[in-house]
Amino acid sequence: MPVSAINPAAAQTSSASSSTTSLKSLNYDAFLQLLVTEMKNQDPTEPTDTSEYMAQLASFASVEQEIQTNSRLDKILSSLAMTQATGAIGKTVTSADGSTSGVVSSVKFYTDSVKAILQDGSELTLGPGVTVSQS
Repeated sequence: MPVSAINPAAAQTSSASSSTTSLKSLNYDAFLQLLVTEMKNQDPTEPTDTSEYMAQLASFASVEQEIQTNSRLDKILSSLAMTQATGAIGKTVTSADGSTSGVVSSVKFYTDSVKAILQDGSELTLGPGVTVSQS
């Protein structure tokens, strides 16, 4: 049976990952500092409407909640990837081009990939095109 995506965390879109990373550094304290700075520097003859501040706070809270949700989903996907990868132990894996094949003795988890360690000591990155079959 082919393993199509053993590491779903690597399938994240790069644009979402980079924007999420930059937003993670922004927190409520930073937002409040920006808000206070904005209030200090506003034109006293034309103050900003308080409803605009509330809209900004609501938008920020929404973005932070989305970041937390994405973080939880990443953890779930990582857990699923680990479960799938450990299920390959004791089974025969074959690379997409057929050049590497062997029985999996263990698996190693890296940030961006999962590698099967074969009984002969060689490694095979688990991913699209890799075939997993009963030994």
